[in-house]
Amino acid sequence: MTATDSNPDQPAGTEETSRLAADIESLGGRLQDVRNAIGKMIFGQKEVVDETLITILAGGHGLLIGVPGLAKTRLVQTLGSVLGLEDKRIQFTPDLMPADILGSEVLEESDTGNRSFRFIRGPVFCQLLMADEINRASPRTQSALLQAMQERSVAVAGISHDLPRPFHVLATQNPLEQEGTYPLPEAQLDRFLLQIDVTYPDEEAERTMLLATTGAAEGEAPQVLNGEELMAAQRLVRRMPVGDSVVDAILDLVRAGRPGEGNAEIDDTVAWGPGPRASQALMLACRARAVLEGRLAPSVDDVIALAHPVLRHRMALTFAARAEGITMDQVIDKLAEPMS
Repeated sequence: MTATDSNPDQPAGTEETSRLAADIESLGGRLQDVRNAIGKMIFGQKEVVDETLITILAGGHGLLIGVPGLAKTRLVQTLGSVLGLEDKRIQFTPDLMPADILGSEVLEESDTGNRSFRFIRGPVFCQLLMADEINRASPRTQSALLQAMQERSVAVAGISHDLPRPFHVLATQNPLEQEGTYPLPEAQLDRFLLQIDVTYPDEEAERTMLLATTGAAEGEAPQVLNGEELMAAQRLVRRMPVGDSVVDAILDLVRAGRPGEGNAEIDDTVAWGPGPRASQALMLACRARAVLEGRLAPSVDDVIALAHPVLRHRMALTFAARAEGITMDQVIDKLAEPMS
């Protein structure tokens, strides 16, 4: 990175810079161990695993989109083991109530006859929560979880209860069987740092999976980090310097996706574009990706690589664009083209 690429995020002083570089290199090595440990349980989903790790390193929540049977639940359980986090799973259904997630107060009577309320914590009180098929629950229940995600606390009967630290939600959606579902509103989708598309594994990965998971015994993922170490890693990600060229690329990409910015093609195809939270998500995700790959600073290539998972759930196509068969991926590809 040249002197012209510096910004206020860059630490002052050679000694501090050297210490930061050493910390980033050390974390990069630990994260390779995390990748290897996950790879013992999850086969052929490198991009999905990396994007999920990027989400957690950036301190955010992820939305996993994929058909059943692609190891989404197994991924969350493996992450909990490898990162040393307490993980829980909620199967979302139409009759699920907010109290089933957050918890509720019950009236108890002591031996002396005194009555008092006691708060019973719901499954949201964990460090890594899998919200399975989140679009099958009612909007009221969805909102209860998404509020907890945003505020990192739960308010019941006027009393606030802090959630554990760290706290991350990995929600899943099935792109099939959309009857009877409640799609997440755009404002709530924006709470997810990345939308991670989970695709089918290639043939070699599926062969390895068959041999590894249908025998007499299955392997276990070893623990590599713990919650305190993960939070230290998240703080380190935020200290990583970002060059002006990367900041400019993020701003150019996000702002280009908004109608009314002078691009007639975007005006015709995009109903609404990404807001400032998309820029923030892209900045954090680029830093996390650089750390994950053992680099000391993000590059424009990180912006290009993360354009789809950051933007695809923060934009919507017009009716005319959908009628013409235009996809969101095609629009994002065109937005990222000038940076390639």
